[in-house]
Amino acid sequence: MAIKSYRPYTKSRRAMTTSAYEEITTATPEKSLLAPKKHSGGRNNQGVITCRHHGGGNKNRYRIVDFKRNKDDIKATVKTIEYDPNRNAYIALVCYADGEKRYIIAPQSLKVGDEIISGVATDMKVGNACELKSIPDGTYVHNIELQPGKGGQMCRAAGTSAQVLGSEGKYVMVRLASSEVRKLLSNCRATIGIVGNGDYNLINVGKAGKTRHFGIRPTVRGSAMNPCDHPHGGGEGKCPVGHDAPRTPWGKRALGVKTRRNKKNSTRLIVRRKSK
Repeated sequence: MAIKSYRPYTKSRRAMTTSAYEEITTATPEKSLLAPKKHSGGRNNQGVITCRHHGGGNKNRYRIVDFKRNKDDIKATVKTIEYDPNRNAYIALVCYADGEKRYIIAPQSLKVGDEIISGVATDMKVGNACELKSIPDGTYVHNIELQPGKGGQMCRAAGTSAQVLGSEGKYVMVRLASSEVRKLLSNCRATIGIVGNGDYNLINVGKAGKTRHFGIRPTVRGSAMNPCDHPHGGGEGKCPVGHDAPRTPWGKRALGVKTRRNKKNSTRLIVRRKSK
């Protein structure tokens, strides 16, 4: 992936960078795999804002992506590599031998014309999907299932991957990008390779207006508010937080508080926690 910079004919253009989109082969999505996407603006069914900083943005439609990769033992040919406005990774349109079309997350080095396949055990080729017990140690994978048959939930963002370390009984140990090592059931599926568009984190948005195009509204600091609006507000000049810990607008502790509820089954499978 190449990064494109601009001639600084305005101040915001000076630092702005975008992707050159060299891997993209078409600008027209597959109509049969589009779904409507309604923007709520962060409001619930009563019009009350329940999620702040949402609103506006460009209209787009959802691309139905196959995260399960459950069409077994039927070869598919890559037709196009496309941009997806709903994620930072690219997606690939694949056409199966029986005529069905699906979108998948596009891994690095996957090109138009390549053949891929999914099943319980497949060749270790980029884009193929199979169960973790069939993948050799040291292989990099993405789109990993946490529960068999539920579909990939981990390592789906641009440039991410996990490494298979080895098997232990009915589990397979996997090292994630955060350096966390965890066990997964050996019949969970994963896709071979690293997710493409790996230079996405090098892109500089460049101006506030472009963030608004993403549907992200401005965030006001609590210390800039009045005391009636935020626990950090009020005072003459710049003031410290004034509490034992930073607070949310509703008075709850904002940092260092555990928020996970249903973690019993997930936590026990972590072999090594991610580094600080």
